[in-house]
Amino acid sequence: MSLSFAVGDFRVDRILEQNLPFMDPLEFLPTLTRELLEENRHWLEPHALDPATGKLIFPMQSYLVRTGRHTILIDSCVGNHKHRPTRPNWHLKDDTAYMDALAKAGVGVGDVDFVMCTHLHPDHVGWNTRLENGRWVPTFPNARYVFSEKELAHWEARHADTPIPYMTDSVLPVVEAGRVVQVKSDHEFEFGIHLEPTPGHTVDHFAVHLSSNGRDAVMTGDMMHTPLQCRYPHLVALPDVDREQAVATRRAVMERYCDTDTLICTAHFPVPSIGHFVRHGDAFDFRYADLS
Repeated sequence: MSLSFAVGDFRVDRILEQNLPFMDPLEFLPTLTRELLEENRHWLEPHALDPATGKLIFPMQSYLVRTGRHTILIDSCVGNHKHRPTRPNWHLKDDTAYMDALAKAGVGVGDVDFVMCTHLHPDHVGWNTRLENGRWVPTFPNARYVFSEKELAHWEARHADTPIPYMTDSVLPVVEAGRVVQVKSDHEFEFGIHLEPTPGHTVDHFAVHLSSNGRDAVMTGDMMHTPLQCRYPHLVALPDVDREQAVATRRAVMERYCDTDTLICTAHFPVPSIGHFVRHGDAFDFRYADLS
């Protein structure tokens, strides 16, 4: 399912790796009640909630941005050959879907100039590396990998206390290869690309704001995971490290971009995942964009 669109003079391609049922909504959203789930089931099914398994459907995807100056990959999904025994859809996966999607967009691994990771979780760093002769090496040999310095320091400290598999196979190898650029989460990366701090899901999560020729788009990463959180911003996600901050961030970002022309490019909303925040009573809704 390829998707390409323009943000002013920038070209953006969605690079889809997976689109599968992920987790029970009552488990992934700990503050969600069964009553609230049932009240909203009619519009969640079948695209956001799988009727067969009862699980939330989460695409795993990147956004490829070509500015005319640089080719930038935002988040790098799950990756191949990664040891993830608690995630059957990720564990030791070995397929060509991601690389095929990149090729269909007209990009090879040597063409990527920067890989930006909105945060350091396993489904956003996986293709940072590939397995070569038993070693993890950078997948994109000419790229610099852009991490929040605070985010990286946090996970390096956690990893030093208790080893974290994805740090070992997907983050530290690019650090050790000297390919990482550490930045503040509020950072003007280059003309038309600004990193915006969106903490809460992780300690220094950032979104990526594109501006070109009067058009805007925001790649939100894991600031939110499901359109249900638009209508109910208080719903926290199981991995959110600071639940109060995550809720405040989500509300602030939706308020900022609500009822504007800014495209919201989500990581895990149902395919096609891209749309606009609109007002819905005292909260918000997500209106999918027509990018045809």
